[in-house]
Parts: sequence; C-alpha cells; structure tokens
Amino acid sequence: MTGMKRATEKNLMVFSGRAHPELAVEVAELLGTDLVPTSAYEFANSEIYVRYEESVRGCDAFVIQSHTAPINEWIMEHLIMVDALKRASAKRITVVMPFYGYARQDKKHRGREPISARLMADLFKTAGADRLICVDLHADQIQGYFDGPVDHLMALPILTDYVMEKYGNQPLCVVSPDAGRIKVAERWSAKLGGAPLAFIHKTRRTDVANEVVANRVVGEVAGKVCVLTDDMIDTGGTIVKAAEALMNDGAAGVIIAATHAILSDPAVDRLKNSPATEVIVTNTLPISAEREFDKLTTLSIAPLVARAIREVFEDGSVTSMFDGHA
Repeated sequence: MTGMKRATEKNLMVFSGRAHPELAVEVAELLGTDLVPTSAYEFANSEIYVRYEESVRGCDAFVIQSHTAPINEWIMEHLIMVDALKRASAKRITVVMPFYGYARQDKKHRGREPISARLMADLFKTAGADRLICVDLHADQIQGYFDGPVDHLMALPILTDYVMEKYGNQPLCVVSPDAGRIKVAERWSAKLGGAPLAFIHKTRRTDVANEVVANRVVGEVAGKVCVLTDDMIDTGGTIVKAAEALMNDGAAGVIIAATHAILSDPAVDRLKNSPATEVIVTNTLPISAEREFDKLTTLSIAPLVARAIREVFEDGSVTSMFDGHA
C-alpha cells in the first residue's frame, strides 16, 4: 500500500479586526479560546497592514469585524485579513459580520444606481471567504449575493426574551416600521405570546437619504404598549416618527427594539426626546460613551455569535438555534 495516512484534527482560530474588539473578545471567551495575536496598523499614506503572529496553516478561521464608522476603512481591513489567511493556507475562512456594511443598497430604486450589497459579497468571495455569518441582514435576499454558505443569525431570541421578562405582564402590540418587515413582526408576535400586529405606512423619499415623508398607523394600538421593531437605527428619523404616530393613535407606551445601533447624528438627541420609554439594542456595533443615554439598553449578541461559530465548526445546525427559521 502506497501513500501516507494521517488522522485529521480540526483547529478553530478566532481573529478580530480593530473595529469592535470588545465583542470579539467576548465571543472568544465564550468559545473557550483567545483571539489570535495580530499586528495591524496604517502606513503613512493610510494603507492598512495586517499580519498574524501565529501559524494559521490548516485552521478553521473565523474572522470577526463589525462594519462601523469609518465603514470603508474597516471593510478594507476585513478584506485584507481574509486575504492574509488565504495566503497563509488557512483551511476554511468564515467571515463573521455582526453588521453587514452597505446592506441597505440591496436593489436599484432608480436608474444608474449600484447594488453595493452584492459588490460587498463579491469582494469577500474574491478575497478568499468560504462562508459568511451575519446578524439580521437588512434584506433576506442578500444571502443569495454570496456564492457560498451564509448563516443568517437573528437577534430575535435575545430581544424578545428581554421584552417578555420586563413587559410581558402588560397588553403588548408588535409594530413593524413598514409593511416590508411584517414577516419579522409575525415572529416577534409568536415569541410574545401572540401579541397583535400593526404596521406603519410610510413614504420614503428616494432623492434624499434618511428622510420619511409621512406616517400612518395600520392596526389597533390604543391602550397597548407597542413594541416597535426594526433591524437598525441610523439617524433615528424613521423610528421616532413611528413612535410619535403610535402615541397619537392612543398607544399606552412605546418600546423601541432594534438589532443594530448605528446612531448617526442626530439619532441620540431624537431618541432622548422621543416618546419611547426604552430603546433596546444589541452590541453588534460599538456604542461610544458619548452615544449612551438613559433610555438605552444594550444586550450582548456574543452568546448568539459564539454558538453559531461552534455549530459551524462542529458541523452542527445553525437553523436549530431559531426553531427552523434561519
């Protein structure tokens, strides 16, 4: 008999960019490992350099980077990290994006516009990514832009558990900020004991970013504590106008729950002055001290990401984490 036999042994290694290292450290701790030591810095002309301080040959690599501001810089670092792993002979490279940059540019609203979310997927595939893990994509179809497996995680269990524990004894109503997210609102309703649904009919200007023209509540919200859900809060204009519309229709109170706290100016001021009693988010993106405020509650997404990484590494089922909906 010719040839050589060797029993294969899987080796999980976790890597982090510099955008949100606190989340990566928490994920690594939950996995019972440490982040791989990495040297990363900018040259004088702002080019990014990355080098790993340990051998990564044959490893199952998970590269965590959340695309926060300055978003283009951190996306570029993420791509360079993947390229470095590919050239250092990592066996499989999984890109972990708690927040997927450019996800809102998932289709053309008008002629001569890009579909930047597809470009992002192509860039990571070209860099050497074999798989993506993302949390609450802006649109489900983005999964189809990447030519490979995509594990689409949902913060729903984390957010609904918190809401149920704190507000479960009150009459609740789940409100979608637009008709397009009704399916997500239905899952929220199921988790909150069959709470009734409502949605906000809105008109968004295509020629001006982050601007909503009108709001109208569709559904019965009078006397109920409304749980207003969305995937992200950027400038806060949409969600605050929705909260005001709900209160004008007789809601007993409004709670805002969103996965991604982008909180671009003037979001903090808008949320502080909004009728919402609490704003619940996760730490998929870093929230600086100056963007913290009394109404804000931040829940950790790390247990969800860590469990997904473990399932992928051990060839388990990510879908089982979400009752078959992922």
